[in-house]
Parts: sequence; C-alpha cells; structure tokens
Amino acid sequence: MMEIVKFSDGEIAHDFSPFFKVYKDGYIERCVPIIKVPPSHELPTSLRSKDVLITTEPPISARIFMPQIAKLNSKLPVLIYIHGGGFALRSPFDPIYQKYVASIATEANVIAVSIEYRLAPEHPIPTGYEDSWTSLQWVASHANGHGAEPWLNTHGDFSRVFLAGDSAGANIAYNLAVRIRSVQPKMKLAGMILMHPFFMGSKLDRMWFYLCPRNGGLKDARFKPAAEDMARTGCERVLVFLAGRDKLKDAGRSFYEELKKCGWEGNVDMVEHDGVGHVFHLLKPRCEQALDMMERLVSFINQEPVIISWTSKI
Repeated sequence: MMEIVKFSDGEIAHDFSPFFKVYKDGYIERCVPIIKVPPSHELPTSLRSKDVLITTEPPISARIFMPQIAKLNSKLPVLIYIHGGGFALRSPFDPIYQKYVASIATEANVIAVSIEYRLAPEHPIPTGYEDSWTSLQWVASHANGHGAEPWLNTHGDFSRVFLAGDSAGANIAYNLAVRIRSVQPKMKLAGMILMHPFFMGSKLDRMWFYLCPRNGGLKDARFKPAAEDMARTGCERVLVFLAGRDKLKDAGRSFYEELKKCGWEGNVDMVEHDGVGHVFHLLKPRCEQALDMMERLVSFINQEPVIISWTSKI
C-alpha cells in the first residue's frame, strides 16, 4: 500500500532533500513515498508476524515478529526496533524494514517489536520520542505476564530486552535508554545497538531543529547527548555501528568516545565498515559488510565472542 500523492503548485519554503520539501502553502512533499506491506510480505516460514495496536489515541502501533517455537513455554529475548528516516520517512511496515527486522528475528532468535511512531513534520519532534516511549512502556507491561499481547506474555524473556535502531531510530533508542530506569525492575535492558546514529554534527543539523520547533538550541541533549544523561544509560552493553562514507560518522564516533568517559559503568564497542554509506545494510543486506554487521549484531544479542576487535575497520 502506498500513500496517495498530491502536489503543490506553490513555491518551496524549506528544502530538506533527500528527505522532504515544505511549500509556502503548507504542503509537505516527501522525497521517498511511504509504502506499507502486510505482515505476511516475504515472511520466512520460520517466523510468524502480526500488527498490534498499542494505543488508539494517539494512534501508535507495532509489527511483531516471532520465531516458530518448538516448546510451548520457551522464552526468547525481546528486541525493540526503531526505524530511521530522519524522523520524517519510513515505517516498520516498509518493505525494507519488514525484511531487515524479520532477518534479525530469524538470525538472533528473538521476538522483535518494530515500532510505528508518528512522523515529522506533521507531528513535530518530540512526537517520535514520546510515541516510542509509550511503545516501550507497553512492551514492559508484559513483564508480569499480564499484558495485551499473548506472544510477549508467554514467550518474552524480560531479563533480556534489547533496544536497537538505525539513524534517527538510533537517536530515539538512546534517548529511551536514558529514561528506561523508570520501568525497571519490570524488565531489564540488557543492551543497545545503535546503527549509524543521527546526532548533532553534520549538515543535517538544520533539519532536526526545523522538525523540533521547541528545542534547546545547540545544547539540546536529545540531539547532542550530555555527559550527565549518558551516564544514566540504562543498560550494561552498547554496540555502535558506523559507516566509513556516512556524513553522520563523526558524530557517531564522538558519541562513542563520550560514552566511554562520562561515568557510565557499562561496556561499549564500536565497529566501522569502510567504503560504505549511511544505512548500507538496509539497501544492500547481502553485501559482505552487511553480513558482517548482522553477524556482530547477533553475537551481541546472544553474548557470543566477536572474533575481530572493535578497533578494526571492515
């Protein structure tokens, strides 16, 4: 399913290509159409998937992926995934995310909850953060076995919950991790995976400030993480992925360096893949670097040893 495309014959007021354009008459033109496919779309036979409604007002939903389970009472780690797209594009129902999150669920043997948050600029920041926080609380409500979703009640292991996201989704995931202690000890955030995170320090800074009219300026801790917030990161392990040709790479590396020295008592690793650009793993999931990335992600979730040191570039 694709959204109905309309056009404006007015002048452009703000051009944030390749994300979106805003016209003087208020029309918003996305440079990438929003496409949504059903849960069954190209789903591996080893998985089940369905869409769930988290709240009706505001409308927040998610797509859940669960591996086929042989034993009735088996427990699996829970992965909360937050998609990227500059806060303005994409959806967990997009074919790209349908395929990628399904792959993670299959390879890591986890229950994956892929969050649908409302997009800016129609819904300005902090809407994406707050919708994702509501979704995280909804997931946590299943920790006692009495939530709304049977798959999570029966098979979710809430001592092994992971947050993951790419680009803007990685930014949101970090901000959730800073707040997550308020929902513990209902569930334990075992780790966080940030793929090509979108933080302050690139030519895209202007877009974030446009999408967040009520911002804290250059010191807004949601976009430029503050040391005191980073020290409250509510998990013991973090894995940061960077791409050598990504214009967000330097900001991601700065985040990694600051997290190591902010007083946080966890362990953080960083992996940089040379010769590839932003979210290459979504666009070319079968390339050598993307396969390496998936292997490391799965190893991180399952706490398996990584053969190559984080100091290496791939």
